[in-house]
Amino acid sequence: MADLPPRKKKKKKSSPFRDWLSYLALRILVFFLYMFDIETNLNFACFLGRLLWKYYHRGRRRALENLRASFPEKSECWLRETGQRSFEHIAMLAIDVLFTPKLVKKNNWRDYSRYKNTERAKWLMQEGRGLLMVAAHYSNFEIMGYLMGLFDFNIYSIARPLDNRFINDYLYGVRKRAGQQIIDKKGAAELMEKITSTGATLCFIADQDAGKKGVFVDFFGRKASTYKSIGLLAITYNVPIVVGYSRRIDNRFFFEIGVNRIIFPEEWAEKDNPLEWITAEYTQAIEEFVREDPSQYWWLHRRWKHRPKNEREKT
Repeated sequence: MADLPPRKKKKKKSSPFRDWLSYLALRILVFFLYMFDIETNLNFACFLGRLLWKYYHRGRRRALENLRASFPEKSECWLRETGQRSFEHIAMLAIDVLFTPKLVKKNNWRDYSRYKNTERAKWLMQEGRGLLMVAAHYSNFEIMGYLMGLFDFNIYSIARPLDNRFINDYLYGVRKRAGQQIIDKKGAAELMEKITSTGATLCFIADQDAGKKGVFVDFFGRKASTYKSIGLLAITYNVPIVVGYSRRIDNRFFFEIGVNRIIFPEEWAEKDNPLEWITAEYTQAIEEFVREDPSQYWWLHRRWKHRPKNEREKT
């Protein structure tokens, strides 16, 4: 008798009352967090990150596996310190998101950020010819969209809605407060072409596993499945791709916002496989800024979950 495929776990049916209670708990938590300054909250977040590292065994194992494969030359001590620090940065991001609208205004943004190689990208956005901006799950990636919205750049960010609609609406409100426009990932495909053709900047977090049908390109020495949509949009509308990052300085609410690569249409015009070339190019740029401080990357992600067809056939 043939083995039956494993049953998929049924998704828990959401309860509006339970969701509302979770939302209420979040708002009460935010009320208490606002009683303390941002530095105190960030130090508390680091403590929570260390607890997460200690007790979230599956996430810790995955992070260490990814780090060992990406940095085979590093010691086990370095790998563990980097992994733990990565969890601290994830916890600090939660505090950042809640405090950003409270702290960052048009008259004080210099108190919380500095910029590196961003001038050309800024002028490209102001020209209004359309632009794709690519970032990764690295440090506080959320603040880039907030700052661009704060200064009235025409930007849209793709995001996956949370299952809890009350918390989702609250967090979307936080992100939209400065003028950032959010598109739900589920309905983004129908809107991407329209938005790009109007000259807006479309922002992506581009380091998630794209499944068996993604484009497999090198990322830290291994093939990683990467979404085709960014490259296809760039080719179709002949628009540049900006690769940017936000990097936290120390444990403070202060960030270096940088651009380390702009990919222009003329660069891929004569390539035999422009889609694969573009995808490999911006993925390499992401790897470059992650290597500058690997502790700020989300190593617990299943970035290398799916394997290329030739690897699957060997197993």
